[in-house]
Amino acid sequence: MKNFLSPLLSRLFLQEDINFLVTNRIPRQLATHFMGWFSRIRHPWVRELSIATWRRIADLNLDEAKKTQFDSLHDCFIRELREGSRPADPDPQVLASPCDAIVGACGPIDGVWLVQAKGFRYTLLDLLGEPELVRRYLDGCYATLRITSSMYHRFHAPHDCIVEQVNYISGDTWNVNPIALKRVEKLFCRNERAVIRTRLAASGHCVTLVPVAAVLVAGIRLHFLDVLLHLRYRGPNVIACNAGFRKGDEMGWFQHGSTIIVFAPRGFALSRNVRQGRIIRTGQSLMQLPEK
Repeated sequence: MKNFLSPLLSRLFLQEDINFLVTNRIPRQLATHFMGWFSRIRHPWVRELSIATWRRIADLNLDEAKKTQFDSLHDCFIRELREGSRPADPDPQVLASPCDAIVGACGPIDGVWLVQAKGFRYTLLDLLGEPELVRRYLDGCYATLRITSSMYHRFHAPHDCIVEQVNYISGDTWNVNPIALKRVEKLFCRNERAVIRTRLAASGHCVTLVPVAAVLVAGIRLHFLDVLLHLRYRGPNVIACNAGFRKGDEMGWFQHGSTIIVFAPRGFALSRNVRQGRIIRTGQSLMQLPEK
């Protein structure tokens, strides 16, 4: 058995090495800018060939898309879904998932420490950059939600809430797939991200969403801001807001797909079926609010 497994493990590690090198040991920001330009080309041959290639290399399903024809590869990336495709859980004690995703590291926050991947940890301050938010989430609850390239890339309000502030933090564009998370320390804290601070309308709890960009993916569009947050954005970085959302309302989208980390204060708990490796859809139960 040992002799049989050794070649398999060797091939697996070799594939991971190649994946890491191809997606990270490149001029990441240059590749991201190029992809941003290329994906918007509207020539029909470029569009059709690009989408067809994407379908071959990823599990891309467009059956729920609102449109049947797309103007460009980018138009397909940020596609909307048909009305009613992602109903939000109506239970007021449920904090809903803001996006379609594979659940990554999640659970209680160990003081200020969170898990990126086995063997790698980071702190609330490393990611959020705001001591006030660190105090709010001491021993709180978090969930890492990884949006793969073929998934729906828009994200929605997890509850009735008011967005009070956005803090845009420019950074790198490392890949955020599991292979990179096992190799790059504090990866989420290195990458471009937006810290979106919300207050739940009924309970007053502060819940924060952190969309994290990645290679080929940099750029976050928020409906309540009139600017695109991207690598060439030059400020202001901290933006005061007063934007109201109902649970399930669309808040914005990535230019492609990446990760959203959700933070809730002490007293919140992961919903029963939420665990690492599970697929969750927008609107499904992510966390339970504290009992009243």
